[in-house]
Amino acid sequence: MKWLLLCAGVLLTAPAIAQVDSSVLMKDIRTLSSDAYAGRKTGTPGSRKAQFYILDRFKEIGISAYHDSYEYPFYVKQGERNIMATNIYGYIPGQLPQAIVISAHYDHLGIGRHDAAATDSIFNGADDNASGIGGLLAIAKYFKAHPPKHTLIFLATDAEEMGLLGAKDFVEHPPVAKENMIMNLNMDMIAHNDKNELYACGPGVEPALKPYVEKVAATSDIKLIIGHDAPNTGHENWIPQSDQLPFYEAKIPFIYFGVEDHPDYHKVSDEYDRINHHFYYRSVVTILDVVRELDQNWGK
Repeated sequence: MKWLLLCAGVLLTAPAIAQVDSSVLMKDIRTLSSDAYAGRKTGTPGSRKAQFYILDRFKEIGISAYHDSYEYPFYVKQGERNIMATNIYGYIPGQLPQAIVISAHYDHLGIGRHDAAATDSIFNGADDNASGIGGLLAIAKYFKAHPPKHTLIFLATDAEEMGLLGAKDFVEHPPVAKENMIMNLNMDMIAHNDKNELYACGPGVEPALKPYVEKVAATSDIKLIIGHDAPNTGHENWIPQSDQLPFYEAKIPFIYFGVEDHPDYHKVSDEYDRINHHFYYRSVVTILDVVRELDQNWGK
């Protein structure tokens, strides 16, 4: 009997194993990158359709809303017009008021033709960045079932493709005091890499992050590589290339998870059938493991 109780105690106190439902993950990326969403360009009906999908998934997961709403509109200038864009965010409360912001942009390039002979005109944006939104939703679902130590804010930004405008608006008008936002973990293009490589950009700027990434990398099924985070290295510097930049400028530590550019980047060929499905699943599991490590142990 004592042995059974000991085993039960071990099971109860052992760290939760990162769990991601692969079928739901693939459904999210497949849906958001389908032709029905018309490339999710900011201010278009396809963008609004994506917003409705994300809102429904937030409600389904049970993410809490600030001020009874997940939707936070802002305006962007396009020529002579002001176009309404919308950030979507909510939170899962933790034991501590300090918040980790987990982010991904949902907008993409919409419809157009870069080649007059092409038959396809929809920039579906499966990797860029339906993949990040799928990862964000999977991580939220995990932490809804396994309450975090820190409060986790789940942020789906708009207008990233127009100059990181959604992230800039969020940092300028945060739902919590800026000093309580201790970190940003951003996902942008995490589903397509033929070399099984996912980069973690950020520990080069904030070395305290490095041990957490290295611990997860040591047992990950993918190659989690720290890099692309040295300022003044031109295109090799990814710090200004996605939504982590406004957090960095606000002196908030960040990790940007992403893959190196591939032949489908910003092309109509960035479709669901072109991603590396096994790699995508393992990327999300790996990112979730990093979030868990940081949530439980950051600042100790």
